[in-house]
Amino acid sequence: MAQINAPKGTYDLLPEDLTHWYYLENKLRQIFQEYGYAEVRTPIFEHTELFQRGIGETTDIVEKEMFTFPDRAGRSLTLRPEGTASVVRAFLEHNLAASGGISKLYYYGPMFRCEAPQAGRFRQFVQFGVEALGTEDPRIDAEIITMAVNFYKRLGINDLDINLNSIGCPDCRPIYRQRLIEHLRPRAEKLCSDCQRRLERNPLRLLDCKNPICKSLIEDVPLITESLCESCGSHFQRLRDLLDAVGIPYNLNPRLVRGFDYYTKTVFEILAGDLGAQNALCGGGRYDGLVEECGGSPTPGIGFAAGMERLMMVLNARKLLPQVNPKPHLYLAPLGEAAQLKVFPLVIQLREAGWVVETDFQNRSLKSQLKLANKLGAPIVGVIGDEELAKEQILIRRMDASQQQTVALAQLEGFLKEEFSH
Repeated sequence: MAQINAPKGTYDLLPEDLTHWYYLENKLRQIFQEYGYAEVRTPIFEHTELFQRGIGETTDIVEKEMFTFPDRAGRSLTLRPEGTASVVRAFLEHNLAASGGISKLYYYGPMFRCEAPQAGRFRQFVQFGVEALGTEDPRIDAEIITMAVNFYKRLGINDLDINLNSIGCPDCRPIYRQRLIEHLRPRAEKLCSDCQRRLERNPLRLLDCKNPICKSLIEDVPLITESLCESCGSHFQRLRDLLDAVGIPYNLNPRLVRGFDYYTKTVFEILAGDLGAQNALCGGGRYDGLVEECGGSPTPGIGFAAGMERLMMVLNARKLLPQVNPKPHLYLAPLGEAAQLKVFPLVIQLREAGWVVETDFQNRSLKSQLKLANKLGAPIVGVIGDEELAKEQILIRRMDASQQQTVALAQLEGFLKEEFSH
């Protein structure tokens, strides 16, 4: 019978991988909590309409990349392709705004997009992100960006490129949108099929096209920063002043847009040089109209999202991941059935007391058990055979020095406490 492998674009995390994942998960939760963000967990699938309304029907994600399916009642459901829309839905459904102030939330979990797998990009991937809902003050924009930068620096990634832009608001963006259409309409026939279709419907998406021909055709388009209204211009300048005040360097990138329609004003990306074409570590921005689009009252918001897989690629390439290989405190080697009967409850007792203990389950010889203990990295092996059983003792062997001593079974835990206290 043919072997069944994991679906294309997915992967398994093995025990040696997960030690590094746990390390990163702890790091990101630590910094989010230090900045006052609390975790929220949303369903893996949502009603498709949430993403159509939230992300935008003309985006690549909604048009091409979502895993969508009907339930038994014929309702359309979608595996979540990103986290922000789900967090906003939860914010509204549970009336988190009722407590007043700013709702500062973070999330972590699997997302799904039906796209061509490549380095750092999968069909099932793990994303983490933060959302701050309830204020349009540029200080929260600066906090979000600063938190992301400091997180990567804590991991040892110091050579970051921060790209920053403002894409305006519903007051000034239509003006820029029209200027962009008028500028590109004479070149429409040279654009790729996706850009030709989007030119009249969503021309800002053209600025994000990766097609080399399209990229050359938009090199001289008007800059969106030249069309910002007074409010957006003031907000953007204030954000820049705040980043300057905390020493966060950034590049002004007037052609930077994000792949979702919900963004307004601030957008940003943080890049690393180790990822080739897929060099974005994280990206985000402000979405002051998204809550209203999802059925709530007008509520400003801002956030960012990042992928764990790309981060792992960078940390692995730079050898910045710690060597986290948990080793047992003790390996207990029983010799014979009577010893096995004595050792089994002893192993459970020691584990319940907090010790990491391994033992044999394959009736190995003492020589084979010592080899296994050495492979596992156990510094101490406790041997119990018929002679030790008769005397209620255990023979202790230190693996690094080949030293032996006997210890009363009743005193074994006290011995371990003394041995590992220094």
